[in-house]
Amino acid sequence: MSKLKSFNLGELEKLLEGKLVGNPDFLVDNLATLKNSNSTSITFITNNRYKSALKNCSANALIVSKNFEIQDKKNYLVFKDPYLAYAKLTKIFKEDDLEFPLIHKSAEISDKAIVSESVYIGPNVYIGPGCKIENNVVIHANCSIVKNVTLSEGTIIHHGCVLGSDGFGFAPSPNGYHKIEQLGGLFIGKKVEIGANCTIDRGAIDDTVINDGTIFDNLIHIAHNVEIGENSAIAASCAIAGSTIIGKNFQMGGLSGVLGHLNVCDDVKIGAHTLITKDISEPGEYIGIMPAQDHKAWAKSSVFIRKRNKD
Repeated sequence: MSKLKSFNLGELEKLLEGKLVGNPDFLVDNLATLKNSNSTSITFITNNRYKSALKNCSANALIVSKNFEIQDKKNYLVFKDPYLAYAKLTKIFKEDDLEFPLIHKSAEISDKAIVSESVYIGPNVYIGPGCKIENNVVIHANCSIVKNVTLSEGTIIHHGCVLGSDGFGFAPSPNGYHKIEQLGGLFIGKKVEIGANCTIDRGAIDDTVINDGTIFDNLIHIAHNVEIGENSAIAASCAIAGSTIIGKNFQMGGLSGVLGHLNVCDDVKIGAHTLITKDISEPGEYIGIMPAQDHKAWAKSSVFIRKRNKD
């Protein structure tokens, strides 16, 4: 439960651009789930299957969809997309916990880096040579922005990320592996959000590129010279191998991977636990995992799939 500010429903109707059914003067002071609400909460229903939970819901204000059947005396804010309205409401109730702008005294910034005045750089952040940090960028604690990295306006980097480190490039020889120096950079576009403990390598010669509006969950690795199109979303524990080019509006479920030197077109969705091994040229949804089952059933399914592939 978030109890930080108070608003009347008439204010929220205007701020969220919804339609109020109820009392515009009714005050709410917290955003809560159906289960843990109280009489001054505002809560939300994004799916009619949760409607039964209203029986035990104490909230007197709810965010609902246009097709929701209003049956009782509560107050309703009605939206075409209640989940989007809920997302906007979290920003309204969020407490500003960053002192902005700020460069923490423990941050280490190269004299060969360019850092704008209007930024937040948290404790123990390192910013190396050739880096450029634009206005309204937030870099949380313990991040390393290693070398030749551009963070464009409005981008947020969460705790523990390493951006612009060496890509994994080695040439095999009879005497072992010869390191390929990584001479490129990393360009991250506007309003990108990178989750905690992600790693993104800089390019070998050309830049690695993460385009505008892309969002990453935690624990994601992006190898050198990957390009990811704008407004893409990647869930936790995914990896994309080097020199793969991905179009815009890409969505990737958790624990998935993409092999290197591939091309993926715009508007592709990848299901969880899926490995992409070849180019994708048609928009759509792709998945390659079998759900959990007992070992005997799995063995039979595996045999069937192998036979189908041979056919």
